[in-house]
Amino acid sequence: MRMVRITRSAIGILLGCASIGMAATLPNVVVLFADDLGYADVAYHGSPDMVTPHIDSIARNGVQFSAGYVTAPVCGPSRAGLRTGIYQNRFGAEDNPGPYKVREDVKIGIPSEMRTMSERMKELGYATGMVGKSHTGNGADFHPNGSGYDEFFGFINGASNYRTDTQWGKKINQPTNPILRQRERVEETEYLTDAFGREAVSFIDRHHEEPFFLYVPFNAIHGPMQGTDHDLAMFRNIKDAKRRLAVAMNFNLDQNVGRILTALRKHGLEENTLVVFLSDNGGKPHGNGSLNTPLRGNKGELWDGGIRVPFCMQWPSRVKGGQKLNFPVISMDILPSVVAAAGGEVEAGVDGLNLVPLLTGAAAFPPDRYLYWRFNRRWAIRDAEWKLIGDKGWKQPQLFHISEDIGESRDLYAERPQVAERLQASYDSWSAGLMPKLWGWDKTMPVHDPEMGGE
Repeated sequence: MRMVRITRSAIGILLGCASIGMAATLPNVVVLFADDLGYADVAYHGSPDMVTPHIDSIARNGVQFSAGYVTAPVCGPSRAGLRTGIYQNRFGAEDNPGPYKVREDVKIGIPSEMRTMSERMKELGYATGMVGKSHTGNGADFHPNGSGYDEFFGFINGASNYRTDTQWGKKINQPTNPILRQRERVEETEYLTDAFGREAVSFIDRHHEEPFFLYVPFNAIHGPMQGTDHDLAMFRNIKDAKRRLAVAMNFNLDQNVGRILTALRKHGLEENTLVVFLSDNGGKPHGNGSLNTPLRGNKGELWDGGIRVPFCMQWPSRVKGGQKLNFPVISMDILPSVVAAAGGEVEAGVDGLNLVPLLTGAAAFPPDRYLYWRFNRRWAIRDAEWKLIGDKGWKQPQLFHISEDIGESRDLYAERPQVAERLQASYDSWSAGLMPKLWGWDKTMPVHDPEMGGE
């Protein structure tokens, strides 16, 4: 009997060791999400004035997706697509949370039946944390702590002050949009981007001995345009005041990306951590001084300037660095990529594509991939070479050889009718399976909810 007890004990120890060994091999995941950062607002895309060495290091040590897209040209629906891996149009989240909705009983947020990235990672045994801006629903039902996040520090809705001193105007996060830790309001005095960097580093420090998933949706460089005195002084040579603010705020964002990367290195985690950086939509030059050069259009539009963003990823132990890929990818691809990296599986209904086998050479890039967009009155579709874009007010769509004409400068609709017909048929088939938009800023919707707001 004594030998049996010893054997069972030994088996328990061995199983425990095996479990620890498996946990040690699981990658950590960090998703860094900027706000209203234009395609040209990173140095690795050739910006002459943005100083982004830490963001650039992710692109240099990993993969640049030069044709990296998001699912919508504004904050809320873009975040819904990222968090679910599904076109947000499938569940009515086509526009930002806003004052209008189709019915009084509609709840504005990601429906509970949609399994988010955080919920999936939590199910796989990961510690989960979110630090930053949540903009996918204001009600208690849609709080981050109720959608798979063990820890949350940040704010709900579309914008928040970065500074607390009154010289920067109305305190839009007090009291209607407070900074929260979990569900409790806190009085934050540090510059908000620095506070988000601080909290992200704290999460890594506290969870470095277990697999973790950390989502950091910074609100920089979204308005209100507020920089630190130190950062603004660094760029006082930039004459345009709006651009100076954008550069200063983005420099601070990059410094906090650097703090997060340093925390990973401090704990020996960098090699086996999958880090993704991207923006939620294109820049808004007339609003926050960002730039989308050489793309056409801005935030709020389906020209590439509204939906094509800085997008890069590193995972040193698995993915070779220095890659630059022109294959079109989209923010929905992040969910199946990180879930698969964590040893999980996603169901067939997920629209995103697992990128890791493509980046490691284990699988070939699909030659027939289509990406789709529908945003209020406008729509678009692209494949590896072509993009078709339409508007309810236009006589006909416009067609661009987007792989060669990145600025969408020459409409080839009349010259390449067969390409246009193929793309139109594919878009029509996709759109037919969507549900109507349930909320937003469309005044033709019948119900007004004055408590909603922000962009």
